[in-house]
Amino acid sequence: MSRAILCVDDEAVILMNLKLLLRKRYGERFRYECAADAESAISSMEKLIAEGIKVILIISDWLMPGMNGDAFLRIVHERHPGIKAVMVSGRIDESTVRTLEEEGIFSGFLSKPVAPSDFYAMIDDLVKDES
Repeated sequence: MSRAILCVDDEAVILMNLKLLLRKRYGERFRYECAADAESAISSMEKLIAEGIKVILIISDWLMPGMNGDAFLRIVHERHPGIKAVMVSGRIDESTVRTLEEEGIFSGFLSKPVAPSDFYAMIDDLVKDES
């Protein structure tokens, strides 16, 4: 079964960077999909699942137009509790992060700009069982 990682951010340069980092580290091991907003991400995720592709991880920005990352990841968690998620943001308060962690909405948080070493350390841990 193919496995996918979905990146969600309203900034195209961030999406390109996340995909580049993932491809550099994991090569063809996973399929890498990108979405510019939460609504598109939900559609992409459902399409992948319908095609028999297992979405194993979502890497999502928090501050996006339309639906913020926390609302998006709550929807993902309700519909597909087995999908791991990482929140990435330059602007989010610690109480929101704590609440989301306590609710089990995401597996980790990274501050922007994301250092590749921190990114790889977190993602390696989340995908280690997906060989």
